[in-house]
Amino acid sequence: MIFVWFILAAIITVFASIKLSTYADTIGEKSSLGGMLVGTIFLAGATSLPEVTTSISAIVLDSPDLAVGNVFGSNMFNLLILASFDLYFRKQQIFQAAAHSHLYTASLGLLLAVVSLLALSLQIPISFLGVGLDVWIILVTYALGMWLISKRSQPTPDQAPADASTTGEDYNFSGISLKKATIGFIIAALIIMGAGTLLTIAGDQIAVVTGLGASFVGSFLIALTTSLPEAIAVLVALQLRNHNLAIGSILGSNLFNLLILGATDIFYQSGPILSAVSSVHQITAAAVGILSVITLYSLVRKKTNRSFRYGVPSIILIFIYFISSYLIFIQ
Repeated sequence: MIFVWFILAAIITVFASIKLSTYADTIGEKSSLGGMLVGTIFLAGATSLPEVTTSISAIVLDSPDLAVGNVFGSNMFNLLILASFDLYFRKQQIFQAAAHSHLYTASLGLLLAVVSLLALSLQIPISFLGVGLDVWIILVTYALGMWLISKRSQPTPDQAPADASTTGEDYNFSGISLKKATIGFIIAALIIMGAGTLLTIAGDQIAVVTGLGASFVGSFLIALTTSLPEAIAVLVALQLRNHNLAIGSILGSNLFNLLILGATDIFYQSGPILSAVSSVHQITAAAVGILSVITLYSLVRKKTNRSFRYGVPSIILIFIYFISSYLIFIQ
């Protein structure tokens, strides 16, 4: 029965995510925000709500490995999603059509992955205001990075037409007002948040029933299901040919996920959470760093007209993802 509830929560998440992405695209189209900003902040934050409820619920269930594994596992799976859709929509060459601003987001994601790996390796047993020193460093790095991104990503008059060309101009959004899209976005986000709670409770029971362990279930099974909103968001955005929304939702979600560590550390009362988890999470954090390097390369490399050559970085990323998952499993 626990597997039925798990699948039901996943299905609810998928349908709510479809609505969420459509409303986000409408908000980006009908407001002055644009696809990159809506994807990186609003859509990324909303699609990360399952990770929020999952990780906090895991702490309530006294399973820090499940909480931390969900965060880093979701970041791994998010980059797998981006690489997989990049191959499927390779004719669109989504990385080469993306705004330059995504370089800053990808770079910040890589920096945070490195900081997280160091934190998991050193396991500093120092807390301040109920949050570990290592998590404080991650949060401050995130805040400074987002401030710099907001400064660097301010649109200029000569950039506005270019942004419009990649936000699904062939689609008609006149049937949905900005107010309706905003309300619908909030409702869909709340539904996703509720489904995320159900996913955690069911996932914790699955870890007990199957004997796979909280680290693996958090890093793989729950991370996969809580990343369903990101997968649907990217698919819908690419079908709308909104490349900035697609890439921004993934890169922004990976940044937002690391903020969840701060929330989980507050709820975890037995000391700094990164000092209380299994060393297997070092593999996950290292994998996120390597996959982030490949993603960053995909954004900065020179353009190519050859389909296979274009897809090589995404193929390598997918290969490394499955190697990393296997290493996590055997640990």
